Amino acid sequence: MNTGPERHVRKSMGTLLTVSPPLERPETRGRGQVLGLDGLRGLAALYVMLFHCWLLTMPGFPENRGPAWLGWLMYGRLAVVFFLVLSGFSLAISPARNGWHLGGVSRFLRRRAWRILPPYWAALALSLAVAWFVVPASHFGPPTGTSILVYGFVVQDIFTAPTPNGAFWSIGVEAELYLVFPLLLLVRRRLGAVVLVASVTLLVIARGLLAPNASPVEGVNWLTPNLAPVFVAGLVGAGIVVAPERIRRLPWHWLAALAALPVVALVVIKGSVWTVDHYFWIDLAVAPAMTMMIAAVATGRPAVLMRLLATRPMRGLGDFSYSLYLVHLPIVMIVCRKMAPHFVSPGLPAFWFTLTLALPASVLGAWLFAKLFELPFKRNRSWKSMFSAGRVLTRPHSSR
Repeated sequence: MNTGPERHVRKSMGTLLTVSPPLERPETRGRGQVLGLDGLRGLAALYVMLFHCWLLTMPGFPENRGPAWLGWLMYGRLAVVFFLVLSGFSLAISPARNGWHLGGVSRFLRRRAWRILPPYWAALALSLAVAWFVVPASHFGPPTGTSILVYGFVVQDIFTAPTPNGAFWSIGVEAELYLVFPLLLLVRRRLGAVVLVASVTLLVIARGLLAPNASPVEGVNWLTPNLAPVFVAGLVGAGIVVAPERIRRLPWHWLAALAALPVVALVVIKGSVWTVDHYFWIDLAVAPAMTMMIAAVATGRPAVLMRLLATRPMRGLGDFSYSLYLVHLPIVMIVCRKMAPHFVSPGLPAFWFTLTLALPASVLGAWLFAKLFELPFKRNRSWKSMFSAGRVLTRPHSSR
């Protein structure tokens, strides 16, 4: 959902927690999942929603024509980069504990499809209905039959079609990265982390340096090659779960802050227009800091953040963060485009009106959506398991 110089078509977007003592092995929850990561995912999804509230009510993107103190809401793309780093990290935890072995390519892809596609397809149907019958989609006109095919088969990063939901671009990128994940693990196991990071990142940097003005123009698709290094950064970072204590005891949160400081300074000095125009390079520059921050959480630090992630709201938000990412934009569009113009003036009043209504509506809507379309597939690995769980829930309890 972007506007800007005419030669560009930009995209900016924009898975019981106990705090682990810093030097212990990361605590896990269910199926080997490191605690705290879902909470991070929930915070990132919430930021993407706030970004869209800002984007749809403050004209002039990538310029900040709103209050300067709201400028931090402009960088939804970086939240999606964080999603990709976190995705690579989360997916690689189990292989890292198993000598970087995946345990079967077909099994991995089948499980990814089971986890990701059902809620995605349900959100696609919802988004199409809203775009056709309630409020037009964010850009490129109303969805068409081509949109159904392209987005239904999750190939929106390869083929261009009017989008039913501007947040869906990253789902296509993730789907492609899942396909190459087994190959990335093979390189990590056979050749090591340095070779994996260098081989992927240097190819992307070379493309950037060969582009006019050394700033590649990013269109509406073919973003996976550009974003592959940030996914690989997360994958390599997952090695922290099996690292020696001398590595695990490093102050990863402070190292993350030091790595992020130059990037933040550059963004502040250069401004939003330059930053959006150079997301290709910003993504690469910020990935190490994001990876180290995730590694810090995986080792139970910093304590303040771990206490936040331990709260019930954060745990709950993390449980349905994927649903929040999928369905928030149609809700924000309805509030911003259909309701706000009748009650408030454009700009800051429209932003506060949209935020006040869309935030609780998106969270509640995503929670209900997850109950129906995400959590059943998250808790069960097959239709048989799901039906068995359903029978147990509906079976009358015998009196004692």
